[in-house]
Amino acid sequence: MGNTKSFLSWGIRIIISFLFIISAVAKMYPSPYFAISTFEVKQLYPLGFSEIIAPWFSRILIGIELALGILILQNNFLKKIIIPITILLLAVFIGHLSYVTFASGGNSGNCGCFGELIPMTPIEAIVKNIIAVGLLLGLYKLLDRDKLYSKFWIVALITLATIVSIFLLAPIKKVTSDYIVTPETNTVIDSATVENSIPVISDSVVTSVKVDSIKKEISIKKEEVISTTEPAKVKSGYAKLFPKIDSGRKTLCFFVPGCDHCRTAAKELTELKQKNANFPEILVIFMNEEADLIPAFFKEAGAEYPYKIIEIIPFWNILGTGKDTPGVKYLWNGNTYKYYNGIADNKFNPVDYQELINKPFSELKK
Repeated sequence: MGNTKSFLSWGIRIIISFLFIISAVAKMYPSPYFAISTFEVKQLYPLGFSEIIAPWFSRILIGIELALGILILQNNFLKKIIIPITILLLAVFIGHLSYVTFASGGNSGNCGCFGELIPMTPIEAIVKNIIAVGLLLGLYKLLDRDKLYSKFWIVALITLATIVSIFLLAPIKKVTSDYIVTPETNTVIDSATVENSIPVISDSVVTSVKVDSIKKEISIKKEEVISTTEPAKVKSGYAKLFPKIDSGRKTLCFFVPGCDHCRTAAKELTELKQKNANFPEILVIFMNEEADLIPAFFKEAGAEYPYKIIEIIPFWNILGTGKDTPGVKYLWNGNTYKYYNGIADNKFNPVDYQELINKPFSELKK
């Protein structure tokens, strides 16, 4: 009987440990700062966390998850502190996920429990957490009371060490939503510098790619010119990145250099542009994640286009709440007429886009 009890308790402890450790590690995949920043923007900002609090909360939360995954395997204050805190944390997660599911009226999207490594819907996460709570309650009954002289310093040291390790792996960077990275030096320029450079394009601010690499002398017969009637000019909000973006028709893209889906979308855009001399100018905003892959990105895309690089959190902010990469936006005189994003229902569709850009202004709907 004693062996069975011990076997069951250790089995539960290993399962819970695995869940918490993989949850913490997954929130840092594929790279700690990128993954944690993405977690903050997609999961914490919608909950009302500010740009100041979110970086601290996210790292402390991940550190605690990692600590609990380790502490469940040791015996100090296991029954008195570790198991109750673990159950409490899971209960908070269940409550949050239940609210999100109810508020959104559905069960779509990634809950973020395992970051981008293992996408999981809110309901799947709720079921997983309820099962984990059940296992922990069973473990609580199986265990004897803690030893009278359990060492609290061990618990505190492990917790502190895991939290500090997360801050070391992904240091908090002081950035604002307007920060831009110059491709030549990989340095950051604040918004005032960028604003002061308009309308003169300074070499210290613009990308090294001045024009797209598709030649204007296209042998294919030109498409019929779109009606000269145009929408009134408005400010799109991207002028500090591309000064002339609010004049004429533009294809604004939001890409991550190492993203396969982004590369596919870029390649499809290049193929469309090669067949259509009247194609809207292509401009690219890259996330500053694996920026060294940009040359390879353009090589796979089949052409180079004017681009800017901005930091990770500002990138997600400018992409838009609830939006994902690849993003492709059709602008005309600053007006947005289509915004493709992500890899689901609203993903970039080259056939649909070709039809859209050939429509005269009178047939477009914002």
